[in-house]
Amino acid sequence: MKAAVLRQLGRLDIEEVELDGPRAGELRIRVLASGLCHSDYHMIIGDLPTVLPAVLGHEAAGVIEAVGSDVVGFAPGDMVITCFSAFCGQCHECQDGHSHRCEDKPGKPTDREAGSRITRNGEAIYQLGNLGGFAEEMVVHHRSAVKMPEGMPPSSAALMGCGVLTGTGAVLNAAKVEPGRTVAVVGCGGVGLNAVQGARIAGATRIIAIDKSSDKLDLARTFGATDVVLAGPDAIGEVLELTRGGVDYAFEVVGSAATAQDALAMIRTGGTLVLVGVTRQDAMLALPITSFIMSEKRVIGTLMGSAPFQTFLPKLAAHYLNGNLLLDELVSQQIPLEAINEGYAQMAQGKVARSVVTF
Repeated sequence: MKAAVLRQLGRLDIEEVELDGPRAGELRIRVLASGLCHSDYHMIIGDLPTVLPAVLGHEAAGVIEAVGSDVVGFAPGDMVITCFSAFCGQCHECQDGHSHRCEDKPGKPTDREAGSRITRNGEAIYQLGNLGGFAEEMVVHHRSAVKMPEGMPPSSAALMGCGVLTGTGAVLNAAKVEPGRTVAVVGCGGVGLNAVQGARIAGATRIIAIDKSSDKLDLARTFGATDVVLAGPDAIGEVLELTRGGVDYAFEVVGSAATAQDALAMIRTGGTLVLVGVTRQDAMLALPITSFIMSEKRVIGTLMGSAPFQTFLPKLAAHYLNGNLLLDELVSQQIPLEAINEGYAQMAQGKVARSVVTF
């Protein structure tokens, strides 16, 4: 099968590779669509470490081709969405209702007698997140997938596995934004737009979108932004003026220390900064401790929507089917696997909300 393989920083190579399985507990999935996520881009350019060679890609939707032994609840022909947040069901976090923070995620190569699922001429190739969605097929642990309801286009459904889950979940699950609150979203790419529509679904009365791209700000209005602010040195002042002192919740979705610091300055007394965007590992945030104590401000982080994907994604699917969650509008373009490097170049230039590889 064909796969996009990361062997050296800066680009992906299209190669013919072999795929083993499914074995016990696994699903073999024919990939229909796989989204280009910024998290993968951090690894392509070296901001985040990964094992090489690797098949990246974790926002995937497809149809089950075969089911391994010891798998219940899935059958050949089922349409599924994959997710990073595999869960064991036994550890403290899983038992405590936070399976997205599972301490012993299943599906690792060391869990299999046969070792790596993906190889080329005997060479083991790493699966990012034990998924590897930039390929024609995947073999994954069954607790990395959830069934997709009928009526969802694969190119839109694929984005639910990370970008949609993360953006809407940051608002609805991590921050638990209440109706009538004010919200700022810094960064209106694929995840940021979902934070915007998450705030709309939550009932926020004022949703301020901040981005350096006027095109993305126009798109943010479609997703529910009531106000837009062009990123720059005056952005903080504009947000403070619009809200007479700051927002109740600011969501940083760019993934940089500078924009996190800006978002921090946008919250009001008693407000909350929610860190969503993945940054370089050495990125730091400066907090004025005494000021935070006196103003009772908060800073929280959120991972993968702060909810079990296996229960949250069906809820999001219902919102989509009811017309309350916009997914089709997120897909800027559908591209073949061979164009994946160009797709990431466009992402880096801020030209697209989300590109999706379709097979």
